[in-house]
Amino acid sequence: MLATYLIGLREGLEATLVVSILIAFLVKSDRKDRLPQVWLGVGLAVVISVVFGWLLSYTETSLLSDYKDQELFEAVTSIAAVGFVTWMIFWMRRAARGIAGELRNKLQDALAVGSFAVGFMAFLAVVREGLETSLIFYSAVQGANLDGGPLYALIGGILSAVAIGYLMVATAIRINLSIFFTVTGTLLILVAAGIFKYGVHDLQESQILPGINNIAYHIGGVLDPSTWYATLLTGMFNITAEPTVLEVIAWIAYGVPVLVLFLWRPRRKPAAQPAAPSDVPLPAPSPQQ
Repeated sequence: MLATYLIGLREGLEATLVVSILIAFLVKSDRKDRLPQVWLGVGLAVVISVVFGWLLSYTETSLLSDYKDQELFEAVTSIAAVGFVTWMIFWMRRAARGIAGELRNKLQDALAVGSFAVGFMAFLAVVREGLETSLIFYSAVQGANLDGGPLYALIGGILSAVAIGYLMVATAIRINLSIFFTVTGTLLILVAAGIFKYGVHDLQESQILPGINNIAYHIGGVLDPSTWYATLLTGMFNITAEPTVLEVIAWIAYGVPVLVLFLWRPRRKPAAQPAAPSDVPLPAPSPQQ
């Protein structure tokens, strides 16, 4: 539930920020007549995202009857979800500072084209996050006991993101988005490492990869599945008591380098300052003859 809440919060806030910027620009530009097109685009994107999530579940449970095919489908969706998470995290870190100005420029062009372009722009902003959310959510809850909790947590994360976006726009509350995206990005990388590990396990179950019986370690005595911390570690990061060797390699091979690249900030060298006139050394006097 914590993992799916985090997914909903992170993806939801990205979409909320984009929509908030669009709405604020239209309001300040006295173009409130285009707001219905924005909401129409947002609503259509939400519907498509929900249908996409349902289609993923329907494909596995109804269209794929063979066990190996189901495991292979889960593996492919898991690896695809990891790719989307990784791209999204690094894209947001790079684009966060200039996203507002870029969106305003694009919206100005869309206003010149017409109502359809405005609605389509809002649609694209939300549908990208919505499709990513559906895919990541589907991959994150594979193998879990779906009693409704993960779905409620996902919806709760999205609603929290909407509330944060509203407070940022309608009140004087300001959130340090750099810190927010750094913290949530770090946690999502660990979640993605667990999803990648699960994808490798599915490839082993479908006999695409070997080593399903090569267990790396046994820590059942320490990581008791009935304890709350075991549930937390398994649900958030897919850390299990008896993983295979390939699963451990996959978790480390993805999690460690991606986390280092994400957190590493190269130090910028200060620009060289031109020397002041008084700092320029004077030529040595010539010796007198």
